Amino acid sequence: MARAALFDVDGTLTDTNHLHVVAWWEAFRQAGHTVAMRDIHRAIGLGSADLVAHCLGEDRDSGGDEDISAAHSALYGTYFNRLAALNGARDLLYALHERGRRIVLATSAGGFELDALRRAIDADDVIAGVASADDVASGKPAPDPVLHALDIAGCDADDALFVGDSVWDMKAATKAGVRAIALLSGGIPRDDLEAAGATAVYADPADMLAHLDGEVLAGEE
Repeated sequence: MARAALFDVDGTLTDTNHLHVVAWWEAFRQAGHTVAMRDIHRAIGLGSADLVAHCLGEDRDSGGDEDISAAHSALYGTYFNRLAALNGARDLLYALHERGRRIVLATSAGGFELDALRRAIDADDVIAGVASADDVASGKPAPDPVLHALDIAGCDADDALFVGDSVWDMKAATKAGVRAIALLSGGIPRDDLEAAGATAVYADPADMLAHLDGEVLAGEE
């Protein structure tokens, strides 16, 4: 049976969470809403529609949701040629691939945004596929994106690990029955990640790579 390593992208492999926060903050401001950056930060990792609902509440006038999401996309798009991978991200993917893991990305990004993220990571030759939020009925924290990533990898939940940086990532992986590993590189506190299901927490991809054989993959044949 195949083994897999499933990865969130924003805040996990790329240093992009705070760019999203600024873009969402400005998109909300343009639409006449004042939303604290800390609240937006906590919502990063949700799909666009869910993020807007999370930040503005279910009792909002949802007629402007699409315009807010479109404004965020346009604002965030100005950063595409400057997106940066986190320290050790590329090396971690290659190391896992060399140890027999099929690499699948599970992200809400698509189109030009996904292209820009993949350029930043620079590891296309070891990425087996991408599970996009557009391919499933519900995004994180529902397990659907993780389950779709497992299908792409051709792997059972017991033979996979999921790496993410948000509470939503940890909840989605846990619901899918996949071992959840958290990185602090997205800016979410350790306690919150552990409470959401993280079985191990590392500072960033480089830190996880440093512990790959001694802890992360310990006991594997």
